[in-house]
Amino acid sequence: MEIVTQEAKADFDLSKLLARLVVADVDFVIIGGIAALAHGAARLTWDVDICYKRTMDNYERIVAALKPIHPYLRGAPAGLPFIFDSDTLHKGLNFTLTTDEGPLDLLGEVCGGGFFEDLAPFSVEKQVCEYPVRVLGLSKLLEVKRAAGRPKDFEAIAELELLIKMEQDGIS
Repeated sequence: MEIVTQEAKADFDLSKLLARLVVADVDFVIIGGIAALAHGAARLTWDVDICYKRTMDNYERIVAALKPIHPYLRGAPAGLPFIFDSDTLHKGLNFTLTTDEGPLDLLGEVCGGGFFEDLAPFSVEKQVCEYPVRVLGLSKLLEVKRAAGRPKDFEAIAELELLIKMEQDGIS
């Protein structure tokens, strides 16, 4: 079970997190709750989930963007050694992080969706905060949520189904 603390909620600054990624030219697709919000969902979320491109150049851009805000493994004991660098990203895959600007999930692979290269064709450009970013399209987002099969996603699935129906009916 993923727990986001009150402190993490208070520190969450989506605009600053996105600015760092966009300015650093990181290749990523926003998935999860922020993607749903970008499509008109009403459910609040207190973290940002991204699927990132797994290349050395992109690892270096991610590290340059995030290292100044002290990424650390969410839920890990304080003091556990963790070096956030390109080598760590290359050797790992999915990272649930805390940062000075809030929780961030860096996902190299997404259950039911695959890797960045698999998801990018199903992404659309949206304005999130003041930044043009790629977010996972509604249908693929629904598919990924269903594949995850987590109880916390059941309400989100119902809302995504409604948003897809509204889109098909021309209702915005």
